[in-house]
Amino acid sequence: MTKPSLTELLHAAVTAVGGTERPGQVAMAEAVADAVEDNAHLLVQAGTGTGKSLGYLVPALAHGERVVVATATLALQRQLVERDLPRTVEALHPVLRRRPQFAMLKGRSNYLCLHRLHEGAPQDEEEGLFDQFEAAAPSSKLGQDLLRLRDWSDDTETGDRDDLTPGVSDRAWAQISVSSRECLGATKCAYGAECFAEAARERAKLADVVVTNHALLAIDAIEGAPVLPKHEVLIVDEAHELVSRVTGVATGELTPGQVNRAVRRAAKLVNEKAADALLTASESFERVMELALPGRLEEVPEDLGYALMSLRDAARTVISALGGTRDKSVQDEDAVRKQAMASVESIHSVAERITQGSEYDVVWYERHDRFGASVRVAPLSVSGLLREKLFADRSVVLTSATLKLGGDFNGVGASLGLAPEGTAGEDVPQWKGLDVGSPFDYPRQGILYVARHLAQPGREVSRTDMLDELAELVEAAGGRTLGLFSSMRAAQAAAEELRGRQDKPILLQGEETLGELIKNFAADPETCLFGTLSLWQGVDVPGPSCQLVVMDRIPFPRPDDPLMSARQKAVEEAGGNGFMAVAATHAALLMAQGAGRLVRATGDKGVVAVLDPRLANARYGSYLRASLPDFWYTTDRNQARRSLAAIDTAAKAAG
Repeated sequence: MTKPSLTELLHAAVTAVGGTERPGQVAMAEAVADAVEDNAHLLVQAGTGTGKSLGYLVPALAHGERVVVATATLALQRQLVERDLPRTVEALHPVLRRRPQFAMLKGRSNYLCLHRLHEGAPQDEEEGLFDQFEAAAPSSKLGQDLLRLRDWSDDTETGDRDDLTPGVSDRAWAQISVSSRECLGATKCAYGAECFAEAARERAKLADVVVTNHALLAIDAIEGAPVLPKHEVLIVDEAHELVSRVTGVATGELTPGQVNRAVRRAAKLVNEKAADALLTASESFERVMELALPGRLEEVPEDLGYALMSLRDAARTVISALGGTRDKSVQDEDAVRKQAMASVESIHSVAERITQGSEYDVVWYERHDRFGASVRVAPLSVSGLLREKLFADRSVVLTSATLKLGGDFNGVGASLGLAPEGTAGEDVPQWKGLDVGSPFDYPRQGILYVARHLAQPGREVSRTDMLDELAELVEAAGGRTLGLFSSMRAAQAAAEELRGRQDKPILLQGEETLGELIKNFAADPETCLFGTLSLWQGVDVPGPSCQLVVMDRIPFPRPDDPLMSARQKAVEEAGGNGFMAVAATHAALLMAQGAGRLVRATGDKGVVAVLDPRLANARYGSYLRASLPDFWYTTDRNQARRSLAAIDTAAKAAG
């Protein structure tokens, strides 16, 4: 029997989802098929509306080897597992003559733990275990959440937190879940045979396609203990997010509260001498942290160094002592011991990492209004780690609507540990970049307006001219505005100002859940939605409700961001342009994502307004503009207003 062609398979899949093939999708599918066949690497930029999920799923399923698909957002994971994969598998089955299996796999703490649910959570202040259901008043929000979780545990097939609707608070979920470090292990646990996390792993081992997230992919790469099943093809969707997710997983943190919890958990399980040493080290660490001022620590201060060495040594002693003690007063000692061990090991590893002082790490103090001070350590760069761990022994396809910055893929490639495209050499992963474009006609559907006449934003300057401009644009657009702000303070100030000036409803991030805000924004065209970072990437509202996207300023990293400024300095010391490599690349990615909120369907029209004159005036402005969709460009404020008014009139007539 002849093997079905890719064209035939793609046609069957697209027809099944009620769509039509697009040239960009066909080009992407062919490039993915070639990369997989040649065991090569591919970076592919596929604009909104290309249908990129099918562009990589069809060739991956046709190849027949196991594929891991890693995404950044929960929304895309759900879309793949609940919609795209079931339809695609059904559509391809008659042509492929097989029905590929697929499964979702997440980190252990995403699944309900039956041991925690039935036996209770080890508590720091109690003699052993504590029944969270008894302790939480049934009338309290926590009590209601826990009772609902208990009922849900009888019905759920997956135990996956994201299958619980409506969701519960992090505090409630923490009572019935465990981290991989706290888990007793299936063979030692009374509930091992029914464990949801173990069942998810087993399903993944049997599946042809495993859908996971960037964080689990990072853990799999960094920790050296394989979490994902062996696979021949890795597809990273939303790949513009990968570096920040991997950095997050590779970042360690120590807080006095965390250390105190570890002391309490270990106290009853080790001899008095070991417990006292950890308590003393904890107290000296707490004293140091009381005086900690936010900022990077180019060298670890002497007092912090001593405190961390004491913590490291005391934690090591406790870890050794935890192995042998038996305390008759502690119920379910295995669970209590495992939780204590996880807490102390975490402290030991971070304290040791900071005291060792690698030149490849950045250390800094942070202060949080609610949680106080913390000391954090993160890798200066994850590019070497990604080059070594990601691109070995498998074909890797990285895709996103925004991978091409300033006109090429090399900026994003460098952050992933890749040499410039076309560079040959031993131990240099070979890769290709492909931009398959977008089905949207950006110059006809959108305008990029830069408010060149405004004052340049400064850190302390009150931006009254910007707020006046924003109010006029919103008025011209008849509402319909997504406001993307560089800080929560700026978003709040703008919402407060506009609520006082006009009668259009202004929704503000933080005043309701993100899902609820987006739903309300989409439902009423006169409504505006203002917010920060998660809105730059997470809003998909086609149609007349979003016809003006405003960015208050170019979203450069804050000058006092310890990690970004350290990365910038490292590039400069190596002879490169640190500002362009780090700050401008960061801003370009965010702006490309933000501008991408405007045109989500072929009928959408609107304006992206950037209220920062540097986009028009500064030398780096052309690089940033080249990273945005190819909208018609103007700095004429009257042109922007007339266009918005015309779009508003047309939307009202159509509505």
